[in-house]
Amino acid sequence: MSEHNSDRAEPNLTPLLDLVFQLITFFMLVINFKGASLDLSLKLPVLGSARPLDQRQSKLEPLLLNIDSEGGVHVYGRKVEFEQHISNEARILKDQLRLNQTPIENGELPVPVIVRADRGAPFHLVNHVLKVCQENGYRQFSLNAMSREEKR
Repeated sequence: MSEHNSDRAEPNLTPLLDLVFQLITFFMLVINFKGASLDLSLKLPVLGSARPLDQRQSKLEPLLLNIDSEGGVHVYGRKVEFEQHISNEARILKDQLRLNQTPIENGELPVPVIVRADRGAPFHLVNHVLKVCQENGYRQFSLNAMSREEKR
């Protein structure tokens, strides 16, 4: 055998890597993360007049907090220290608004807070979560409940 015949042909992996990257990007764009933020194990209170929140007025995603029957706050399936979480979310939102040059009027953040509290959650804990949100600049609240039709 001669030495120049021992060279190996190596495949070009660039097109394959490009295809994999495009597939990952596609699935990241079409996946719905909103469903992952809802804690479906909560037993929401039932109200006859419950209706969905109108989110057309804000282009920003609402802050979604799930409160279990013991008063623990869950975000994307993880129990969080809610005071620190709300403070961090408010700080990130304020930075984002500053970068977009959106004025913050009277210290009010233009993002609604959606509270999904289990019907067994003590009211004083839900009230404390709302108070912490207000201290961090959130003023728009929506308390989620089930309508009688959804209960069936």
